[in-house]
Amino acid sequence: MPSPLRIALLTYSTKPRGGVVHTLALAEALARAGQDVTVWSLGRGGDGGFFRPVDPRVRLRIVPFPEIDGEGVGPRILRSIAVLRDAFDPSGYHVVHAQDCISANAAGRCVRTVHHIDLFTTPELARCHERAITQPYARICVSAAVAAELRAGWGLAAEVIPNGVDAARFAAAAGSGAAAVAARRAWQDRLGRYVLSVGGIEPRKGSLELLEAYAELSARQPDVQLVVAGGETLFDYRDYRARWDQRAAELAVAPVFLGPVDEDALPSLVAAAAVFAFPSAKEGFGLAAMEALAAGVPLVASGLPVFQEIFDGAARFATSPAVFAAELERALTRPDRALRAAGRALAARYTWSAAATSHLRFYHSLAPHPATAPHPATAPESARAGPMKR
Repeated sequence: MPSPLRIALLTYSTKPRGGVVHTLALAEALARAGQDVTVWSLGRGGDGGFFRPVDPRVRLRIVPFPEIDGEGVGPRILRSIAVLRDAFDPSGYHVVHAQDCISANAAGRCVRTVHHIDLFTTPELARCHERAITQPYARICVSAAVAAELRAGWGLAAEVIPNGVDAARFAAAAGSGAAAVAARRAWQDRLGRYVLSVGGIEPRKGSLELLEAYAELSARQPDVQLVVAGGETLFDYRDYRARWDQRAAELAVAPVFLGPVDEDALPSLVAAAAVFAFPSAKEGFGLAAMEALAAGVPLVASGLPVFQEIFDGAARFATSPAVFAAELERALTRPDRALRAAGRALAARYTWSAAATSHLRFYHSLAPHPATAPHPATAPESARAGPMKR
């Protein structure tokens, strides 16, 4: 049996974003498989730990990152990279694995998971994104659709290793036990009958498109509420949120924005929803949607290739707000037991144990690469940043 690998997993935040959820779940699964795992992250806003308890077999290194009032996105990106790079010591690890563009820029020579591919307009973020794609010595994507984007845009190959999902946790929240029933009823008493979206209000999540769809749905199903949860992010979406609020007023609808929801309360919030809406314009896998399927909640998703790949046979798809509204109404008024059963079965197949096994196989397939190679970020700016190719 091979000796345990010493693995460093790096992420940019302790907040409940998809990449952070992925990092922690993968770290725990690798540790359960007998590996020596350390997670490195920036502790934003005074955070000394992650948004949830972490298996004690995983070592945590939280690097303080105090907030600076009035700091713009570009300077915050550069400072994030510098602070994490200065604190991180790659020596002693067999594998250094970064989960986002900030940690990839900070890590130096590393494996990188490309969760999804974006087109940024902030110059510092665009350069961060480009370097984090081109400079790692090996790449992983969580879906074949994103791997195809990487190959088409940059000519780079990636190993495809899907996410896992804690299906049992969300299935239990949908169960018949007294505690589960009471937790769901508490949300329904507070919110009524609701369509749920998780991920906050931001362009990548298709929030304005969902608002348009909800306005159409509300005209036909006035008792149904739109509820949006989540929203922890590095970026400043205040202008987009202002557009959302203005458009909601114009459409005469009043969605409920919960903001970040406590980790322990999230499964019951999901399980109590009548439908889960996933109108994203960019995603790598769709972990929140997979959690909804695990809870037996009908899923309506945008027609992204990645969703067609992952959720085929278990979800309804829509390519415009009008179609999205129609599919939401169909899910509300014509329950499809077969579709729900397919969704539960699909979610149960994506385990973190399987993801960890695939990661270990990939790690062992790589030729040795010195983790102590110079950081790319020490090169001149002109040499570090290639043009965006998308």
